[in-house]
Amino acid sequence: MDLGIAGKVALVTAGTRGIGLGIAIALAAEGVRVAVAARTEADVKKTAAAIGGAGIVADLLTEEGCRRAVSETEQSLGPVDILINNLGVRAGSSWNDTGPAEFEAAFAGNVGTSVRMTQLVLPGMVTRGWGRVIVISSVWGREAGGAPAYNAAKAAEISFVTSLAREVAGKGVTVNSIAPGSILWEGGGWHRRQEKDPDAMADFIRREMPLGRFGSVEEVSGVVAFVCSKQASLVNGAAIAVDGGQSRSNI
Repeated sequence: MDLGIAGKVALVTAGTRGIGLGIAIALAAEGVRVAVAARTEADVKKTAAAIGGAGIVADLLTEEGCRRAVSETEQSLGPVDILINNLGVRAGSSWNDTGPAEFEAAFAGNVGTSVRMTQLVLPGMVTRGWGRVIVISSVWGREAGGAPAYNAAKAAEISFVTSLAREVAGKGVTVNSIAPGSILWEGGGWHRRQEKDPDAMADFIRREMPLGRFGSVEEVSGVVAFVCSKQASLVNGAAIAVDGGQSRSNI
C-alpha cells in the first residue's frame, strides 16, 4: 500500500533506539525524509546514516534543545510535516520511591516535551494545511498500572492529544497517540529483565500476554507509519493500543 507520504518531512524524538529507531526506519522506507533527535552524538550519526536522513544532537528535556531539533530539521530537510513525540522518561518505580520530584520529572520528560515540540511545529502544519502529530504513550496511559508517576504522565499525554486533536482537525492536522504494550528490543527494559530473570519473565508472559510473547518494535512502527498516512485521515484524537491484547481497558 502506498501511504502517500513520500517526500514528507518527519522529526522523530529519541529516534536512535528501540521504538523510536523502528519508527524512523519505517517512515524512511515510505520515502519520508526523516530527522532523528537524541542526546548521544554517536547514535545520532549512526542512525542518520542508516536511514539516509538528518541527525540532530539535542537535549529535548530543555527548551533550547527542542528549538534546536526543529530548526536544524528545517534547515536540513524542510518544514516538519510529521512529528513523532517518542521521548519518554520514567521516574520512580513505586510509591515507596515516588514523590513530587518524580512526578515533576515524569511530566516534564513525557507530556512537557511533547507539548513543547508540538507547539513548535504546529503553526507551520496549520499554515500548509497538512500535518501529523503522534505521541508514543503506553498501555499505562490508558489504564492504571506501572510506575505511578509514569502512569500519570502517560495518561496526561493521551488527554493532551484528545484535546488538541479536536482543536486542529479542521485545519488539516491530525493528532493521535499510540499506546504500546510490553515491547522487546535489545538493550531495552524488557530485554534487561529477561536476561536478569528469565523465569519471572516467562511467568509474566503466561500471565499478561495473550499472544504468548512480547511485542516487537516493527509491530509498533508499522502502525505508526499507517497513522501518518493519507489513508488515515479520519483517525484523529485516538489512543491506539498496540499490545496484543495485553491491556484491559474498555476504551
